[in-house]
Amino acid sequence: MQALVYSFIALAAAALGALAYFALTFTPANAIMVALVCLFAGVVVMERALRIRAENRLERAIEDLSRLLATDAQAGAVLGQRINAIADLNPGQRLETVEADISVLGTVIRQVAEAVAEIEDKVQQSGSRRDNAAGGSDRMLAAAPAPRPAREREPVIPLETLRQAIADNRLIFHIQPILRLPHRRATAYDLVPRLMLEDGDLADGPDFMPRRGGYDVLRHIEGTALVEAVAIARRARTSGAPVTLHVPLSRATLGDGVAADQVLATLDANRAILEGLTFLVEEAEWQGLTGHERAVLEQMGRKGAGFSLTGITSLRIDVADLAAQGVRSLRVDAAALIADPQAFTDFHLSDIADYLARFDVALLATGIANERQIVELLDNEILLVQGDYIGAAGPVRQDLSLEAGRTVTPQLRRV
Repeated sequence: MQALVYSFIALAAAALGALAYFALTFTPANAIMVALVCLFAGVVVMERALRIRAENRLERAIEDLSRLLATDAQAGAVLGQRINAIADLNPGQRLETVEADISVLGTVIRQVAEAVAEIEDKVQQSGSRRDNAAGGSDRMLAAAPAPRPAREREPVIPLETLRQAIADNRLIFHIQPILRLPHRRATAYDLVPRLMLEDGDLADGPDFMPRRGGYDVLRHIEGTALVEAVAIARRARTSGAPVTLHVPLSRATLGDGVAADQVLATLDANRAILEGLTFLVEEAEWQGLTGHERAVLEQMGRKGAGFSLTGITSLRIDVADLAAQGVRSLRVDAAALIADPQAFTDFHLSDIADYLARFDVALLATGIANERQIVELLDNEILLVQGDYIGAAGPVRQDLSLEAGRTVTPQLRRV
């Protein structure tokens, strides 16, 4: 194609030279010069056009290459994001969960095998005794009795004296920390009611809290405790150091329509701090709740409140069901759990806390009395503890208390 163009340029130059010679009477030399100039001009113009075309083609190729490189860069970025996402995955945590489940399952299987072997040994021994003892009566293997709850101390302060003390505004609330081992840092606090006696000393809750009758007094104490807890939680949240408080609650409040409505209204008005409020309910009362009382608890749970069961006598319970009802922790007496863990659970003692944690339920050991118990609990990974030995109850800070103007500094003594 280019040869044809160059041929046309040459013919055009020759024609112009001939035209100059014959029509314009140029000399032969001038005519040849005209032809050469026209030829060179045509060649230059043609070369210029070809160069511009090549440059345009090269620019388009470069643009196409740039687009391809941009596409490759985007693909590389997407691949990098996927690689980072894969790298951020923590397979170790998933493996730990699986290993924990396998460990628990292995423990259960081992304990079942040991229990079966023990039963078989007892059956064989019982059979041999029946064969050797003439006229011996048949014996049956009886299951081990369930652990009995510790007998609670009866109040020593008469109900009328308690009513008068409350009327005289001598009911106060202290807080007792719940500590996390091994650092022994406070993670939450129990709101502990105490009674100021006429001589200035303080009586603990078991010394005056009504156990039979006096439900109106009990409702008053629990209602006052809730108001005190709300005040402390709000002021702590305002100061930038929110706290978790455990407030006593009983069927005396849940079963009374007016008191239950007051509790629900208080929770409605303080939704911002409900994550820091947990209600303490005794296991025996939890198991004996009526339908109406359970409905009140469900309403409290839907509003965001949690529950902690105290005085647990057995951990052979449906933990998933308790977690669904809003139970956040189970409290077990440390001495009884360490002395006879089989009376509470079929799991190994070191596995029970992890098992409960799978349902977001914490195991809390109460009544800590010495360092040996702390070491034993640490060895078995039970990290939440409470007791006078490790953290006694004390007054609330004046800037957080509902009654900041009243300070109590008498010596605590048992009545």
